[in-house]
Amino acid sequence: GVRDVLPLVDLLLVMSVNPGFGGQAYIPGSTEKVRRARALLDAAGSAAELEVDGGVDAANAAALAVAGATVLVAGSAVFGHPGGARGGIQAIRSALA
Repeated sequence: GVRDVLPLVDLLLVMSVNPGFGGQAYIPGSTEKVRRARALLDAAGSAAELEVDGGVDAANAAALAVAGATVLVAGSAVFGHPGGARGGIQAIRSALA
């Protein structure tokens, strides 16, 4: 399992949609998956980044950070934002503040 390789990784990616294409809705149970992944990394004494990719937006960014994510990948929330990419980035940053 993933526990066996934690000492070897620099980054652990949690997919929060079914991989395949952009614009999918965030799978709500992913926040708990991030929390569990953070606990595994911490228990292993790992300094690896914990990245979340899929459906990340201003509505869930803060909860993901609290759960332990250190890197958030946001595509549609940035490039599909009504205020353009700058507006999308600002919305996520504001949610994290």
